[in-house]
Amino acid sequence: MKRVQLRSKDFNGRHDYSFEVSKKDSVECIDEKIILVNKKPSFFYYEKKLVPTLKLLQEKDLLKKIVVDMGAVKFLIGGADLMRPGVKEIDQTIKKEDFVVVVEMNNRKPLMVGLALFDAEEMQKLSSGKVVKNIHYVGDAIWKFV
Repeated sequence: MKRVQLRSKDFNGRHDYSFEVSKKDSVECIDEKIILVNKKPSFFYYEKKLVPTLKLLQEKDLLKKIVVDMGAVKFLIGGADLMRPGVKEIDQTIKKEDFVVVVEMNNRKPLMVGLALFDAEEMQKLSSGKVVKNIHYVGDAIWKFV
């Protein structure tokens, strides 16, 4: 496993999120795939773009949200893409190819990070089919990374 220590100013310039690390924070890049901030997996690379992990999203609100009913939960945490029938609420600012977080409706806990396949307006009009591609979910290798 290749670990590279990053300076805070180098890391802060790499992403578009409202998340900054201070000079006191420890920032490491593991195998050019996962970014650890203070030893916690906080970001990962997807197609050369930095994406926040679910563990970070439990603490910080960094991505646009889609809310799903409880029936969708077991499929999403098994790695399935999000299908339109399970969707209850859609952030109206979502654009196609945005990274989004999918949360369950009862406790608003993050279940999955995905790539929006449609704009919010188009998603709203659909009644079936895939609407978000699953790229990180509870229980996957990134979630279990220690």
